[in-house]
Amino acid sequence: MEEQLQNSGWRGSADVWLNAAYEALLETGVDGVKIQSLAKRLNLSRTSFYWFFKDRKELLDALITQWRAKNTGNLIKQTEAYAETVTEAMLNVTDCWLRPELFDAKFEFAIRGWSVRSPALRKEIQIADEQRLDALKQMFIRFGQDERLADTRARTIYLVQIGYISMQTSEETSTRLQRIPQYVEVFTGQAPDQRELDRFFARHQQ
Repeated sequence: MEEQLQNSGWRGSADVWLNAAYEALLETGVDGVKIQSLAKRLNLSRTSFYWFFKDRKELLDALITQWRAKNTGNLIKQTEAYAETVTEAMLNVTDCWLRPELFDAKFEFAIRGWSVRSPALRKEIQIADEQRLDALKQMFIRFGQDERLADTRARTIYLVQIGYISMQTSEETSTRLQRIPQYVEVFTGQAPDQRELDRFFARHQQ
């Protein structure tokens, strides 16, 4: 154990290798996530990789697990966060689109690009889409909207955001923030009150 700790500097760690894989995926796609190229990026020996992962597939699986936990997990949590009104609930979800630590749009884009060549990953994405849409739908149902309208509103919100990601829309944060009250009204059918907006904007001050 002592020897392992002493050598941990040159071996790296599972997180170090996973973070390097994440960066490579965003920069060059899944073809860039190769053990040798990651070792070069990290200035570590190729063999040190095998202290933490059995093979490249296990590393790729870890990336997918990270994406699932971060993007799907956090979005669902935001739909379930405390809110007194449907507009406040919508603002909680909107936090995801403005805070990469909650929902990583670049990661989402890279995963969806990777899925073009991976039927198994396409299935993972289909499952994630269904889970996210259902969470949004249930959010509206909790605030008294009927199931059909809740489903339509959920799809409107989600497809708009996936469109932002797929089109790699470039938009200043200040511009997007200015549009938030109108987005909330379009998505929920109600205008957020000023207190809700004040709390929301306080969370996103530059």
